[in-house]
Amino acid sequence: MTATLYIIATPIGNLEDITYRAVRILGEVNLIAAEDTRHSLKLLNHYGISKPLTSYFDHNQQFKGERILNALRRGKSVALISDAGTPCISDPGFQLVRDAVAENIPVVPVPGACAAVAALSASGLPTDNFTFAGFPPSRQGKRRTFLTDMNALPGTLVLYEAPHRLVGTLNDIREVMGERQVIVARELTKIFEEFIRGTASEVIAAVSQDIVRGEVVILIAPGKVMPQETEPLENVLSRLMADGTLSIKDIAKQAAVISGVSRSEAYTEALRLKNDPD
Repeated sequence: MTATLYIIATPIGNLEDITYRAVRILGEVNLIAAEDTRHSLKLLNHYGISKPLTSYFDHNQQFKGERILNALRRGKSVALISDAGTPCISDPGFQLVRDAVAENIPVVPVPGACAAVAALSASGLPTDNFTFAGFPPSRQGKRRTFLTDMNALPGTLVLYEAPHRLVGTLNDIREVMGERQVIVARELTKIFEEFIRGTASEVIAAVSQDIVRGEVVILIAPGKVMPQETEPLENVLSRLMADGTLSIKDIAKQAAVISGVSRSEAYTEALRLKNDPD
């Protein structure tokens, strides 16, 4: 295999959730970079894969990233895997991929399991428009600010959360976003896989009684998006034309964005104002 960085998705729980292609490439590369080598060794042993392993996680990304890049520069092929799911998705990997791309080293995704997508697909919430925002901040003040920023977004909101912060985050969701429909998906693909559905209060009551283990996915139903007020087109055009430095074409282009009308409508109105300012 030529120098290539493979981004390989691994199971999020059930060891059967890995593709034939992923198993093949893991058995062919020269080096496997894993978030936790001890954890990943269980997966590799399960499929009879014996390859050199190196750790690559949040706190050694700079040091290990350079070593991995050196291997790629020497023509070696490298597979990047995380403890579970797709690397770089709320997991280490972004910096390594960015640096490889900057050096024109091929980066090849080998898709597979992803907890966010798995939970969303079975949630029953709208999937045509969603935002994946990863882990909320751990401190309540920053977390509530984060949720406030997310509150105005259209579509379903998908979050990851650690079990010991789940109840606190759900309480903040209720305080900031109100009684939206919320789903907590936990133990995905495992024996005790569970989807807890209801209003924020109902889900809080359900999870407060249990010992939550493993990372969870929180899905929040879309809220009501209030229409934004736009500045009237004639006001925008008059203001831009008063500047005296822009062409009619550029004025129309900017005015269309600001006022929410089509560019052709803005252009027609701009010409009218230019020829008949009164």
